[in-house]
Amino acid sequence: MLLYQQLGITLGKNSNLSGISSYVRIDYKRFLIKKHLKKSKYTQGKILNSLVSLAIPIIMANILQTAYQLIDTFWLGRLGANAVAAVSLSFPVLFLILSLGAGLTLAGTVIVGNHKGAGDQKMVNYSSSQTVIVIFVISLLLSAIGHFAASPLMKLIGAGPEIFKDSVDYFQVSSFGFMFLFMFFVFQSLMRGIGNVMLPMFIVLGTVLLNLVLDPLFIFGYGDIPGYGVSGAAIASVITQGLSAFIGIAILFRGKMGIKVNWHQMKPDFPWIRKMFFLGIPASLEQSSRSAAMTIMVMLVTSFGSAAVAAYGIGARILSLVIVPALGFAIATTTLVSQNIGAGQIKRAEKIGNLSNNIAFFGLTSIGLLLFALAEPVTRFFVPGDEKVIRDGALFIKIMAPSFGLLGVQQVLNGVFNGAGFTKASLLISVFGLWVIRFPTAFMLSDKTTLGVEGIWWAFPVSNLIAAIVAFSYYKMGYWKIRMIRNRHKD
Repeated sequence: MLLYQQLGITLGKNSNLSGISSYVRIDYKRFLIKKHLKKSKYTQGKILNSLVSLAIPIIMANILQTAYQLIDTFWLGRLGANAVAAVSLSFPVLFLILSLGAGLTLAGTVIVGNHKGAGDQKMVNYSSSQTVIVIFVISLLLSAIGHFAASPLMKLIGAGPEIFKDSVDYFQVSSFGFMFLFMFFVFQSLMRGIGNVMLPMFIVLGTVLLNLVLDPLFIFGYGDIPGYGVSGAAIASVITQGLSAFIGIAILFRGKMGIKVNWHQMKPDFPWIRKMFFLGIPASLEQSSRSAAMTIMVMLVTSFGSAAVAAYGIGARILSLVIVPALGFAIATTTLVSQNIGAGQIKRAEKIGNLSNNIAFFGLTSIGLLLFALAEPVTRFFVPGDEKVIRDGALFIKIMAPSFGLLGVQQVLNGVFNGAGFTKASLLISVFGLWVIRFPTAFMLSDKTTLGVEGIWWAFPVSNLIAAIVAFSYYKMGYWKIRMIRNRHKD
């Protein structure tokens, strides 16, 4: 009876409770959501404030995570171009394997965000517990695959004899760290789902500072510690990844930061896992398609020699750094959209997408123009003294840089689709841009024209332009919004 009183329903003696119970359950659910909205800062108030408060710490955390690769490149560059080329060859394949599991952590963000927006803490905790155990099992499997597949994978993508051993060693050591990296990804994704983005950032900051010390220590050696060369960079990263994973999982089990995972809730719930895979597999395939495209592009570049591979590796790392702001706003957009859809605020979710799109386009275009002007000194910073690598790397950056804003548009709109549960849309747009446009363009321009390796560079802005147009057109069609409204009526 209290339930009806809370909803303002007055019942007489002869009232038929069963006849109105279904309507009351629906109205009571809406009542609880509205009550929760008063407490949630991400489902009310100024959208810009919510977006920025989420995006800035995410961007900082992503920059710090990218710093792992940049620090590696900086110190390995002191060993020579071959050391940089060995890691550049390994990195796309590593990212390919990582992305197979990383997409599932995005599913955890979306599911937890929906429950957080609806004010259902029990389901936040339950979904988090299920996510942790699923990702842990997958990380063990991928660690084993990565270790044993290292040598054939490096042969497959065309590692030359001068870099083959180093690339295999780096890949095998990095594979051992998958279980740690995935566990921190889980922690980070779940925290983002509830809007707690500061804590992961501080953990990443601490581990990057530690990596800054460990990298030269294990690459060059000191005292009784021998220098491991290229594989030393991987050893340093695995140590810091293990530390961050331990801290993150310990926080989740303590339950003092908005999520509490429990052992008894980790028993496999196959209907829930199917839901996670339904959302996560397209996201995994989307990320995998990106890393696979990077790998195929490396295979094209290797035919032009180690200097071209090193130039591509530097350009790719600059691209990974520049894309961080777009990814930050995309992840923030995913969190906000998922929470607002969970709260039933479809119009606000659309406004979030519009604002995030504008910020990404104009902000990344400005960064691109700045990098265009600084292309040569930036390249020289990573590989001092190798003029051919500097020249090729600077040209790659100059050709890519003006299209960074278009890349930002695609990323943040993918964030909208992911937050709405349309991970398939993100997958299809990425596959179209990378496999239908970028790779064929790169092959034709480099192999069938006189441009040579420069033709590969030009494939990047061409694919960024076309993919941005497709993503924006689909977003404006509004199908994602219509379907969300239909789903709410079904509920």
